[in-house]
Amino acid sequence: MAFRYDCSTASSRAEGLRAAVLAVGRGELVVLPTDTVYGIGADAFDRDAVRSLLEAKGRGRAMPSPVLVASPYALADLVSDFPEQGRALVDAFWPGGLTLVVRHRPSLTWDLGETHGTVAVRMPSDPVALDLLAETGPMAVSSANLTGHPSPQDCGAAQGMLGDAVAVYLDGGPTEAAVASSIVDLTGRVPVLKRAGAISVEDLRKIVPDLLEP
Repeated sequence: MAFRYDCSTASSRAEGLRAAVLAVGRGELVVLPTDTVYGIGADAFDRDAVRSLLEAKGRGRAMPSPVLVASPYALADLVSDFPEQGRALVDAFWPGGLTLVVRHRPSLTWDLGETHGTVAVRMPSDPVALDLLAETGPMAVSSANLTGHPSPQDCGAAQGMLGDAVAVYLDGGPTEAAVASSIVDLTGRVPVLKRAGAISVEDLRKIVPDLLEP
């Protein structure tokens, strides 16, 4: 049975965050608001939980889950050889709607899907998401929709699609943006825009002028 918490009040928000942290610790799934769309999340280091996340969305391993973090400082434990252009993008757009694809540390024992040694990582700006991430650590988080359906901007839409596959729903009201995050791949010699989204190409090029578009 799924539980939904209204995060517009302090008491219900605190209760919901406690429930969500416990659920993540048990390997269960939670839905949380972000600054782009609602996400479905699991402990990034729990292989079974990440597999459940992909199954709940009807998504295969060929479309691995991104990872959300509470702070740029988390990158030191996750990423190897983080490029200077990545640091500049983090300084400019984190927290916010920018996902960076980078090489993760070979020593990490997670399984996010077929990532080929990379991870798509982002720090959102939504306060409920940040409070949850501060307690759980990095989470595998993908848009809270069934594959092929629109990404939800409200908790009700997410619950209507995912139902009891999710243990805890954190209802933070409508999200700020109707579009997903922009994705920039930093694993090559020059940065490449993999998905246009919340951050415009023009704004990205102010920081990385050599950004390529596919």
